[in-house]
Amino acid sequence: MASPAKSRALTTGGPTTVVDTACPLDCPDACSLSVTVQNRKIVKIDGAKANPVTDGYICAKVRKFDQRVYGDDRLLYPAVRKGRKGEGTFKRVAWDEALELIAERFRRAKKEHGGASILPYSYGGSNGFLTQDNLDAQLWRRFGTSRLERTVCAAPTGAANMALYGKMPSITYQDYPEAKLIILWGVNPSASGIHLIPYIREAQKRGAKLVVVDPRTTPFARSADVHLAVRAGTDVAVALAIHRYLFVNGHADEAFLREHTHGADTLRERADEWTMARAADVAGVDAGALEQAAELYAKSSPALVRCGWGHERNRNGGNSAMAILALPAVGGKFGVRGGGYSMSNSTSWGIDKTWIATAEPDTRAVNMNHLGRALTEYTDPPVDVLFVYNANPVATVPDQRRILRGLEREDLFTIVFDQVMTDTALYADVVLPATTFLEAYDFAKGYGPISLELAKPVIDAIGESRPNADVFGDLCTRLGLLKDDEPTGELDVMLKILDEMPGHVGADLRDGVRPTPLYGSTPIQFVDVFPNTPDRKVQLFSEALDASAPMGLYRYQPDPATDRHPLALISPSSDRTISSTLGELPRPDVQLLMHPDDAAARGLDDGDLVRIFNDLGEVHCKLDITAEIRPGVVSLPKGLWRRSTRNNSTGTALVPDTLTDLGGGACFNDARVQVASLPSA
Repeated sequence: MASPAKSRALTTGGPTTVVDTACPLDCPDACSLSVTVQNRKIVKIDGAKANPVTDGYICAKVRKFDQRVYGDDRLLYPAVRKGRKGEGTFKRVAWDEALELIAERFRRAKKEHGGASILPYSYGGSNGFLTQDNLDAQLWRRFGTSRLERTVCAAPTGAANMALYGKMPSITYQDYPEAKLIILWGVNPSASGIHLIPYIREAQKRGAKLVVVDPRTTPFARSADVHLAVRAGTDVAVALAIHRYLFVNGHADEAFLREHTHGADTLRERADEWTMARAADVAGVDAGALEQAAELYAKSSPALVRCGWGHERNRNGGNSAMAILALPAVGGKFGVRGGGYSMSNSTSWGIDKTWIATAEPDTRAVNMNHLGRALTEYTDPPVDVLFVYNANPVATVPDQRRILRGLEREDLFTIVFDQVMTDTALYADVVLPATTFLEAYDFAKGYGPISLELAKPVIDAIGESRPNADVFGDLCTRLGLLKDDEPTGELDVMLKILDEMPGHVGADLRDGVRPTPLYGSTPIQFVDVFPNTPDRKVQLFSEALDASAPMGLYRYQPDPATDRHPLALISPSSDRTISSTLGELPRPDVQLLMHPDDAAARGLDDGDLVRIFNDLGEVHCKLDITAEIRPGVVSLPKGLWRRSTRNNSTGTALVPDTLTDLGGGACFNDARVQVASLPSA
């Protein structure tokens, strides 16, 4: 591995250099990047060839990431609040003053109400190992703060995958062309994980059939053999109807179920009530189309189910994931290349983060979807200090208005450590400037393709921004939490992580080689990899999960729509942001997507200014009438910032902070709203 000094010096050796690095942002693909630097400034971001899956092309989002690096919203130095919370008026201070102020507030909070009165708040602003869960984890654990349950995304699907398969590695992009049938369920590669697109297209060229389950007509839905435009929250009913079809019509692989699974009889019993007619009625799809999808799945091999995250964002999210991921076990689709399921390969490297030297204490656990409640209702102890990093909860977490009320508390001391002045940072008492992934080291781990790369800085840090590990190391030192021989910053943490990675992985990364998992980059399920369960069998039913779920496993909770709020609001990923990252950049007018039938029933015309509302709040924006979304469902993009709408309110203002049936996830798609015209000002 090149020395840190040599890697950083690449930007100073001449007027123009090209530096190879990798993208660690929250996308399955983890692209290799080639960045052109002129006079120490980024002039072009392009794809590199090191990752054979991303193969030299990248998404438009990252291609314009220099606009974040050099944009007007970039945080350049530490600052403390001067005016009212939310006004965004700050006074520049030195790093030493800012960090000592934070350390003192930590000490005061712990003395007055205990360490649990401090709430760290972070999520997937970066998926790199250096930017989260190293020195920050040491700080929270050793100081005894509240524990954050990171459940805003992937919690229900993760719980289902763990219960069924112990998060067994899944089919990677390269094996999609081998499939004869692909089901894209709750996923839109055209907006997120774009490098899957050519592999699906290649499968189609070879004759593979395609089924898409999505309330919208996505680009792949247009070319699908079957498109099931289900109502939001009904995916579990559709999946159980397919299970029933397999069991009733002799397409269940009874030999596989006997040898490799537990709980098949219970799944069979609970699927039995879901006839095609009943499931189609609940989901609002054609029964014949649903039966066609089931027949294609029963009779195709290899058959692949791509289980996305869109279907988990509702009250039935965990059960829908259980039912979807159980399909290849019942249908006997494992054991062949291109057959089985595809979801997240995040655990494929066996990296257990042993560099975190302290066990998590038994302090108060806070579900991150309940941030508004934590800030406004918790009293034992109250939240005195909030430390936000790698996250922008005002834009991404349910019940936006309650979160804002909490952030407005004068007795709450809020620190936001970020790259730009986010919607959340406007309410901070102290803002700290963070480096972007183009100014620091990190590890870019793909969870679609199985890949891992060392990401290197391509320019010097902008302004006074610092890497996460340096800042948390400094705070740990000020609070007396580190031992003499422990890492205190980015570079020594990076070396420690390399030393503690399993097998050859760390050594390969040091030498600039792309490491490969022991079983290869394209495992065949039930040939190369098996469930990471105690007996390596699929656990189709769990007594513990059945007892913990509101209505038990493989059950459907009815639609929460009411006569006053009959429309389901969804918030899918867009081609403009990665969650809310890059949401600060200019964009065309945000528009609510609505089916023509729903618009006509409300007397609305294309381009109207509308009010989307329920008892939690309202959003004002323009209307886009399109048949590409099913009746009864409306859509706003995921990751919107408040500046993007007419009334500085986004879709999360309409989302209840209720939790999913499994995993405690967010129920974004359980927002039920009404839409009415709003006279132009």
